[in-house]
Amino acid sequence: MIIIDKLSKTYPNGTQALNQITLEIDNGVFGLLGPNGSGKTTLMRILAGLLHPTSGKVIIFGQDTKISSSQKLIREMLGYLPQELGLHDMLTVRQELDYFAILKGYRDAKIRDQHVSKAMERAGLNSQRLQSVKSLSGGQKRRLGIAIALLGDPKLIIVDEPTAGLDPAERVRFRNIITDISENRVVFLSTHIIEDVNQMCSSLAVINTGQLLYKGAVESLIAQAEGYIGITEEKTIAEKFANKIISSRRTKTGLEYRLAGNLSELSIDRVNPSLEDAYLLLMSNSPMK
Repeated sequence: MIIIDKLSKTYPNGTQALNQITLEIDNGVFGLLGPNGSGKTTLMRILAGLLHPTSGKVIIFGQDTKISSSQKLIREMLGYLPQELGLHDMLTVRQELDYFAILKGYRDAKIRDQHVSKAMERAGLNSQRLQSVKSLSGGQKRRLGIAIALLGDPKLIIVDEPTAGLDPAERVRFRNIITDISENRVVFLSTHIIEDVNQMCSSLAVINTGQLLYKGAVESLIAQAEGYIGITEEKTIAEKFANKIISSRRTKTGLEYRLAGNLSELSIDRVNPSLEDAYLLLMSNSPMK
């Protein structure tokens, strides 16, 4: 289990990126949703040991990140896929993985080769093992990133915006890999792509400007939006309640508007909410927005 207790981070310029975040995370894929600038990457970097919090604590599988003797143990249990990959274009996929395996402390060539081969297989990169990193597609580079994170079979994998910029086919393939590797480990997934969370996660947290707005099951967040989502093609209603519109689409009969919020005064059809509806409703009610 990962325990995050009253975690706060204020940067030297006075920006408060996180404010009293408290979470408990079990095995599986845990999603972290929020807009750009919400504090997601700051939280990821603190979990990865790249930033120190201003206050609060993080316990990773019983190890306190503030205790020096625990930090090495935590690094051995950790795999990290950052948003920006620092890869070496002229190396082959296998050479790149071998390089990172050495950095992780695998000096014995035979043992290192076993870890590299296992990581390539799990990330679906066996066919690209002799290709140069430079020649890989965006999706293949993302898979290489997850292969690097998998080296050493870590118990916690932190993944920051993994599918940004990927085409639909690569996104689906990457989701399948993440789901597959989440057995018996924690995958902490930070993203602003709601569909990724909907497809991969059973639990999630939502943050905005460093504040925790929701934590719990995906289904529970969706359930909270029941009765608060409606659709109408009436332009006069859309104009009067423009602040409640979350999306619109053109149909055969005209524009259909999707509204979120307290709709008790409106005579419009209610629809079953999606995770995106629930998220947007939550954000619209956020006192920080």
